[in-house]
Amino acid sequence: MRKAHIISIGNELLIGDTVNTNASWLGGILTESGFYVERVFTLPDDYTAIQNQVDHSFQTADVTIVTGGLGPTHDDITKKAVAELLDCKLIQDERVHHHVKKIFETRQYVFTQANADQALVPDRCEVLFNKQGTAPGMWFQKEGRYLAVLPGVPYEMKYLMKEEVKPRLVKCFPGGEIMVTEYFKTAGIPESTLSDQIGSLVEFENNGVAVAYLPGTAGVTVRISASGRDGDEAARKLGKLKQVISKRAGDSLYGHGKDFRLAEMVGNILAEKKLTLATAESCTGGLLANSITDIPGSSAYMLGGLITYSNEMKIRHLNVPEEDIKYQGAVSKIVALRMARGVAEKCGADIGVSATGIAGPGGGTKQKPVGTVWMGFWIEGKHFALKTVFTNDRLLNKERTVMVILDTLRRQLLGLESFPYHLKPQFA
Repeated sequence: MRKAHIISIGNELLIGDTVNTNASWLGGILTESGFYVERVFTLPDDYTAIQNQVDHSFQTADVTIVTGGLGPTHDDITKKAVAELLDCKLIQDERVHHHVKKIFETRQYVFTQANADQALVPDRCEVLFNKQGTAPGMWFQKEGRYLAVLPGVPYEMKYLMKEEVKPRLVKCFPGGEIMVTEYFKTAGIPESTLSDQIGSLVEFENNGVAVAYLPGTAGVTVRISASGRDGDEAARKLGKLKQVISKRAGDSLYGHGKDFRLAEMVGNILAEKKLTLATAESCTGGLLANSITDIPGSSAYMLGGLITYSNEMKIRHLNVPEEDIKYQGAVSKIVALRMARGVAEKCGADIGVSATGIAGPGGGTKQKPVGTVWMGFWIEGKHFALKTVFTNDRLLNKERTVMVILDTLRRQLLGLESFPYHLKPQFA
């Protein structure tokens, strides 16, 4: 299989100021294009380090993708380092110069010499025109090997990779094996439990199919992949395995696709059933409403939400009796139930959901430790609450609360009897 190297450049990647999402994304798109990503390198903004690694990768890999260091500031040295390595002169590209200048004029920014220098490109490269930004990409080839140098800004890099680099890869590397990858999205089940439930897949793995479990706060993704002379051959290898995983994953399986989200699935069901939703949040601070409204078209079913963080807000806006909070506490079954029904009635929604808990890291007691969360549900007259105890991590507790609420909604709306993580509903 054809080999690929990824080189990410920037001190910020090494010291932890920036997470290197570019390398992860590039690894996926190169793999899908039939390349074996042999190495991923992260380098500082250093001439020698950049030149040594680019030189090595350009000579040993079929394709090398470099990202970062193409900006206008003093620490952006990638272009100069690569030009010097490949014995190129920097010349002005008139199309790029006009593009960059127009951007600055439109935004009413001062157009400096540093900005104008963005249009300087190595004279031996093929310019990859960047419609999304000011730094052009560069494409080099030598003795059947190829080098792409791209900006480090993620949306600019992705644009150039999809629109400029990938078409060149298809042209330069016709034929060869194609990798087909599919993703199964699950929620409300631990990784180990899901693995046991799906069981052994050795018969498929022995026939050239790879299986991986990818856990995250939103659930576990099962990735399966196979290669073939073309996409159809690779897809055939996955055919039976897809049926096996879909059947064995059971109620935890909510969708397919690497970027498919649980909130999207819930939204699809709500839209199909013509049901409306309202949210009442305390410990999640609006994260649930944000997840729901991240989905395009959510205005069809999302009526609104309230962040009732204080006890006074719960009492005033959700009609939670003061006595309930006084005697049961804000983090309790009764308050979660009152919040869910209260927000549904206030907003005129078919469904109301709520979250009240101790996100942490402080505030817990022996009876209610940090991570205790009560979630309330008012679904077409069905009124119940769920209790969980998560972790001591504040942000993780918020994210997991949102996931459990969304997954509970999905299961209830589909008429499933199961609950996430086998939680037991406590009815009003």
